[in-house]
Amino acid sequence: MDLRKLKTLIDLVAESDIAELEVTEGESKVRIVKSSALPQNQMVMMQPQAIPQYSVGQAPAPGAAAPAAAAPAPAAAAEPTGHIVKSPMVGTFYRSSAPGAAAFVEVGQSVKEGETLCIIEAMKLLNEIDADKSGTITQILVENGQPVEYGQPLFVIG
Repeated sequence: MDLRKLKTLIDLVAESDIAELEVTEGESKVRIVKSSALPQNQMVMMQPQAIPQYSVGQAPAPGAAAPAAAAPAPAAAAEPTGHIVKSPMVGTFYRSSAPGAAAFVEVGQSVKEGETLCIIEAMKLLNEIDADKSGTITQILVENGQPVEYGQPLFVIG
């Protein structure tokens, strides 16, 4: 889709009462969602969640025995067995299409190639992330509403 068309669509949504617009052109699909107070509140909530995750990893560091015990656990978690689905972009990870809606996939669920696994919101655009391999979801490595980085593992398909 042409960048000028995309900008025009974004401007139209911003100036109108429309909350969400989805346009499909050929094989391209764009969904534009008008920002509201809810995503901004979620951003504020995500930052405090990230801080305890780091402090948990740092808390055992002062003790001599704790680092030795803590080191094998992340190594085991970092080596999931199976096909890893990684984030194709930086954004915010969502397991469902809307707050309160059922998650796209759960651990133990069978998925087919091309089936939607999650949504990553980047710059107010919602991007569906599809399975690139058929199999069973063995792990979900990211929490709902958590920021993700490019290349970060999201799911393990066994």
